[in-house]
Amino acid sequence: MLQDAIADLLRHCEVCMRHAEDALGHELAAIRTGRASPALLDRIRVDYYGTPTPVPQLAAVSTPEPRLLVIQPWDRSVMGPMEKAILKSDLGITPTNDGKVIRLAIPPLTEERRKELVKMLHRRVEDGRIAVRNCRRVALEQIKKLERDKKVSEDEARRGQERLQKHTDVVMAEIDRLGQRKEQEVLEV
Repeated sequence: MLQDAIADLLRHCEVCMRHAEDALGHELAAIRTGRASPALLDRIRVDYYGTPTPVPQLAAVSTPEPRLLVIQPWDRSVMGPMEKAILKSDLGITPTNDGKVIRLAIPPLTEERRKELVKMLHRRVEDGRIAVRNCRRVALEQIKKLERDKKVSEDEARRGQERLQKHTDVVMAEIDRLGQRKEQEVLEV
């Protein structure tokens, strides 16, 4: 059985890896595909009384049609700044403001834009992998330090390293699966 110090270390590392995986999932959700998703607006910040605030905290966002986002702000005074923030963002969509709601018509993606999005997606997936490898590296260093300090035996350290590697492989496979699924969504016509 693994000693408590290694077990605690592994639990902490697993949490670190899951955070990296979750962060990647949120980033991938914000990548525009051919269909409308409220997650597209999560990273857009609007200056609301001097505080940069995400669009979903200022308005109800709905998708009445597959290629349309409707943003209904709770405070109409924020409509102008919200429209400007959307225009400045990297979405590449021009909002339509009728005084009550802002509509975002999601145009179909061109083949060139799809390829750009896939490249960006691959970079983000690789960043996720790097984050997981960093978690593993820190845990490995700590296991080796425990072994050097004679707090755990050589066998316990080896078992801890094997368990760490198994968990790393599981998380890496999940990250690859997330990337492949998003890539299919982007390339879907």
